[in-house]
Amino acid sequence: MNRRSIRFRLTLWYAGLLAGLLTLFGASVYIGLENHLQATFEQSLGNQARQIGETFLASVGVSGEDYVIDEIREHYAPEINNRFVRVMRADGSVMYASLAPEDKSFDPASLPVLNSFAGAAFARSQRMADGNTMLIYTLPFTAENSERFLIEVGAARGPIERTLQGLFIILLLTLPIFVVVAIVGGYFILRRALSPLDEMTRSAERITSRNLNERLPIARTGDEAEHLSVSLNRMIARLDEAFEHISRFSADASHELRTPLTILRGELEALAQQSLPEDARETIASALEEVERLTRIVESLLALSRLDAGEARMERAQIDLAELVATTSEQMRLLAEDKRISLRCEARSRVEVEGDRVRLKQVIVNLLDNAIKYTPEDGAIRISVCSADGRAVIEVEDNGAGIPAEAIAHVFERFYRVDKARSRQMGGTGLGLSIVKSICAAHGGRVEARSEEGRGSRFRVELPSAKQPPDDDE
Repeated sequence: MNRRSIRFRLTLWYAGLLAGLLTLFGASVYIGLENHLQATFEQSLGNQARQIGETFLASVGVSGEDYVIDEIREHYAPEINNRFVRVMRADGSVMYASLAPEDKSFDPASLPVLNSFAGAAFARSQRMADGNTMLIYTLPFTAENSERFLIEVGAARGPIERTLQGLFIILLLTLPIFVVVAIVGGYFILRRALSPLDEMTRSAERITSRNLNERLPIARTGDEAEHLSVSLNRMIARLDEAFEHISRFSADASHELRTPLTILRGELEALAQQSLPEDARETIASALEEVERLTRIVESLLALSRLDAGEARMERAQIDLAELVATTSEQMRLLAEDKRISLRCEARSRVEVEGDRVRLKQVIVNLLDNAIKYTPEDGAIRISVCSADGRAVIEVEDNGAGIPAEAIAHVFERFYRVDKARSRQMGGTGLGLSIVKSICAAHGGRVEARSEEGRGSRFRVELPSAKQPPDDDE
């Protein structure tokens, strides 16, 4: 998964969480406001009903019913205020009932008559025939003369519903805007927050064993990203020191072994010149072979150490890689013919690279020598060179035994042998392909292997093409 997809998924997760929280918040506000408006509306209707009872009906035995009716009309004006007021006697007859309101929001005549003179006050919602809903507060009341009444005060829920509908529309319109703004803003904030990590990742991908002296950029953010970059740089510094110690040890050990091996070979050659029994001469010859093999290993280790440390002497020049491949493969043809192996070279067009001719020739020799060793008699080897996408490409392909799939990732490791017993009999040191990889890396190139067991192997070398000088005509 790449960094862009991670940022996208994190942004989606953040947007989804924010959308869920905003939806929950909006629903909470909607429900809370509805309950508050309902309670406030009920309280307002209940206060009016109690005022009618306590102010006018309490002394109805003294003041008379006409006085009560006139006071209700004068003080509350139900028709003008779009309210419903009805006062009923204990026998079920209506003492007062308001007329239709001016806004025609309900029809008072269609409201059912209740018989609830006993019990506590309550509020109810009444669905009208036109689809509107009314909220009615019913209050049983007993006057001073013990006469019982039923006071009903109500109003249409239209204002409440219009307020809730407006809030719903606002939430419906603003929620997507908030989510979109959150997605865009969250993406850029996340991108800015992760940009130091992206820079560290790109720098870390460029660092190999050959450039451990480089360091990751320090994220001056004062948070975990800065601590991470500092810790990683300290780790790279420790790795650099360890690699340098190993490289220095390999170079020093290889250099120190050259002198005793040279002396040992000279002494064995001197012994071989003397008159000795046949078995002694065979022992000396075997020892000389082992000394020669050790000398090759030491020389290869020394070369690898210098290449890894960047201390190898490199004489860079513009080289025709096709010509180098053709001449080198012609020189290696004798080894192939000894095993009756067909060696075909495809290097027709000129391919320019900039590098060390001796080192690049060593790459070709090692690859061809490796192919000849592991290709059976009457086999075939093909080497080709061409340009592809601004890079010079060398391919060495054979139809030999091939390499097991589990060994492909290790063939360029030092002293690694796929078949250890057979490699030793063939005189291999296990360093040839490691040298090839180090030389390619020193030239800014790379090498890779593909193989199928029983069907052969193919090694592909890619090197940067040399920059062509401009023509005089241009």
